[in-house]
Amino acid sequence: KMSAMLETPELPAVFDGVKLAAVAAALYVVVRCLNLKSPTAPPELVFQDSALSRFLLKSCPLLTKEYIPPLIWGKSGHIQTALYGKMGRVRSPHPYGLRKYLTMPDGATATFDLFEPQSEHCTGEDVTMVICPGIANHSEKQYIRTFVDYAQKNGYRCAVLNHLGALPSIELTSPRMFTYGCTWEFGAMVNYIKKTYPQTQLVVVGFSLGGNIVCKYLGESQASQERVLCCVSVCQGYSALRAQETFMQWDQCRRFYNFLMADNMKKIILSHRQVLFGDNMKKPQSLSDADLSKLYTATSLMQIDDNVMRKFHGYSSLKEYYEEESCLHYLHRIYVPLLLVNAADDPLVHESLLSIPRTLSEKRENVMHVLPLHGGHLGFFEGSVLFPEPLTWMDKLVVQYANAICQWEKTKSHCSDTEQAVSGQE
Repeated sequence: KMSAMLETPELPAVFDGVKLAAVAAALYVVVRCLNLKSPTAPPELVFQDSALSRFLLKSCPLLTKEYIPPLIWGKSGHIQTALYGKMGRVRSPHPYGLRKYLTMPDGATATFDLFEPQSEHCTGEDVTMVICPGIANHSEKQYIRTFVDYAQKNGYRCAVLNHLGALPSIELTSPRMFTYGCTWEFGAMVNYIKKTYPQTQLVVVGFSLGGNIVCKYLGESQASQERVLCCVSVCQGYSALRAQETFMQWDQCRRFYNFLMADNMKKIILSHRQVLFGDNMKKPQSLSDADLSKLYTATSLMQIDDNVMRKFHGYSSLKEYYEEESCLHYLHRIYVPLLLVNAADDPLVHESLLSIPRTLSEKRENVMHVLPLHGGHLGFFEGSVLFPEPLTWMDKLVVQYANAICQWEKTKSHCSDTEQAVSGQE
């Protein structure tokens, strides 16, 4: 009895120790998961020293200023990505635009939304941003609406492509949907803008999959780059073929993201199954009821791409589809200023893929690669502690870069006019 009485008071101390250890372990997990010890820093920049790059560094403070995400959760690429995916943006505005319809040669109906500027551009020029959203996205997505509203207020006209089949309210008029790198609809939108506004100059902007499409479009022909001031690509992966293997790995939960995106793609495709899989003589001959059955059981984008997406354009294999539809082989053919933006903690774009924009930036004077430590996939939220601001670092950077390029072009044009005037006097 005496020994039992002596041992009893020690039990609470043991339990307190266990609780303390549990709390410490939980805090450690939180700190690790939220990357709270990760520093904030200016983005890593890769570029060649040139008159243009020096001008950009002076004119774009965001390139050299540290990006500070929300304190509690902003250093987690997963939370930034999830918040973008679930919420899009905070208190996103509702810019007013007109929907345009273009009939494609194969009977498909391309649509885009056109938004007029809300103020005069800082250069006094007519400038239009032609925007290609991310996978299965369109002009009604909150991150697009927020960016468009901000661009309008800075004097830009905006044209936003709605990916073929992405808008629930628009029926497909041919047995074809958007693919990873088909540039037909984007090209049709750009040609409409060039024809309708003969004085306008273009700023090309692509987000995620849209970044691949716009870079491929510009690199496909020199004519595509006429009247284009610059191009900005945000959070793209550059090579679908090289990304394919990384997207099947559990590292950084990529396999889970793959499953979620595949599930979303399945819903979109199945919403158009009557046009895509119905009794239609114009549908791709290789698209069959068996492919529809495989679609129901698909758990990855690769399975969907292999059974459905590649067949819209008659690719014989998934490898050929990814090889041909990626912008990788077209980037070196782009001669206008090109800004390639990624985040080091983007869970969808494996770090090995970032060697592509880095190598390009080291070789070409017109290219700059911008890599902030944080931001996730299309997140880039800013804010003091917990609640993010409506505008993101990405929104501000794209407009700031576009403004700088417009100023650069106007300065070059002014210098050229002055030189001609002087030579004429001589």
